[in-house]
Amino acid sequence: MFNYLTDAALVVFIYMSLVFVLALVLRDNSIVDIFWGLGFIVLTAFSIVRNDSPGVLQILVALMVLIWGLRLSVHIFKRNLGRGEDFRYANWRRTWKFFILRSFLQVFMLQGFFMLVISWPVLHVLNNPSPAVPGFIHASGLLVFLAGFLFEAIGDYQLTVFRKNPDNAGKLITTGLWKLTRHPNYFGEALLWWGFWLLALPLIDGIYTVVSPLVITWLLRYVSGVPMLEKKYEGRPDWEAYKAKTPVFIPFLR
Repeated sequence: MFNYLTDAALVVFIYMSLVFVLALVLRDNSIVDIFWGLGFIVLTAFSIVRNDSPGVLQILVALMVLIWGLRLSVHIFKRNLGRGEDFRYANWRRTWKFFILRSFLQVFMLQGFFMLVISWPVLHVLNNPSPAVPGFIHASGLLVFLAGFLFEAIGDYQLTVFRKNPDNAGKLITTGLWKLTRHPNYFGEALLWWGFWLLALPLIDGIYTVVSPLVITWLLRYVSGVPMLEKKYEGRPDWEAYKAKTPVFIPFLR
């Protein structure tokens, strides 16, 4: 039923293995974050190439992935430029035994697995017949995607501008979208994948791809996103004050 996932899994394995080799050469495992968005573009390109005649919906979804993936990867590249390995990965480098093997399995292959799972709605649209004219649910999916994309992109931009101001050194951003949620970029990332799921939903068996937005929402809210970042600020008086009045993830929902 989902034979295209087998081919996609092979593409992900090869892609993440190459990124792992590059990380070994650079001694920087945090480059995996830069290659996260690009990996979805590679999967999308692979699916488009093998599709003889992509329809309107498939071309639209491919463009959405391209815009989202490029923006995210360029943003992370510029953010990390000259800063060395991210503190999370650097800590694992210091504390892990069998570091190379664990890095391959627990960083690169694990992210590759989640890349495959999260990309499922996109792969489903690109590898199945789609209606000639997108319908209401497709339009809803596009709007949800746009809302999520804007939350992520604007949140990242506001944080970048805030950090560039020397007067804000050591301070927390609590304005703009950051006044609505402590993690507008993470919220936006999760939301846009709910948009992709809505685009896949009207297709045959599309409902099963709900695993994608459920997994990315769970990861960002409870595993690798919010908890790891907020642990860094625990105990700071300004953080505790900000935390007390600002929703953790979904705006206006405490």
